[in-house]
Amino acid sequence: MTSPMYIQSVPVFKQMLSAMKAVLAKAEAHAIAHAVEPDAYLQARLFPDMFALLKQVQIAADFARGVCARLAGVAVPANEGQEKSFADLTAMLEESLLFLDSLQAAQFANSEERQIILRPGTPKERKFGAQAYLSHYGLPQFFFHVTTVYAILRHNGIQIGKKDYMGAY
Repeated sequence: MTSPMYIQSVPVFKQMLSAMKAVLAKAEAHAIAHAVEPDAYLQARLFPDMFALLKQVQIAADFARGVCARLAGVAVPANEGQEKSFADLTAMLEESLLFLDSLQAAQFANSEERQIILRPGTPKERKFGAQAYLSHYGLPQFFFHVTTVYAILRHNGIQIGKKDYMGAY
């Protein structure tokens, strides 16, 4: 039997990262077709105190990799956050998807019994049971950033809709 923690994490993250990759491709194609400087989209925000689109994509991918790695009991892959272009973001998302593909369902066996500790040894240390970590922290954080990417692009005139947001399922 496949671990419920695997089913609730890896396929969900893969679906949404793949959809986000496709949405970014549409944004890049729109920029080229309309002679819009790519940074107009990459640095766009919904409000001045929010992160730009580029950072939203990075954070979403970081959550996908980090949550799955912690649940699988493997090292969280490092990402330097040096992406500056649509091509860089696409490459980073492809690497993230390859990482998720490398995880085996067996690595998640009994993971619901794991304790996840974020920022260990710091005043911001936070301890979670694995199910709470996934359901109440990891997935909501991830979906916030994915949704914000979609909203920034839609707000800036990219012709995308719910089907684009959802991707293949």
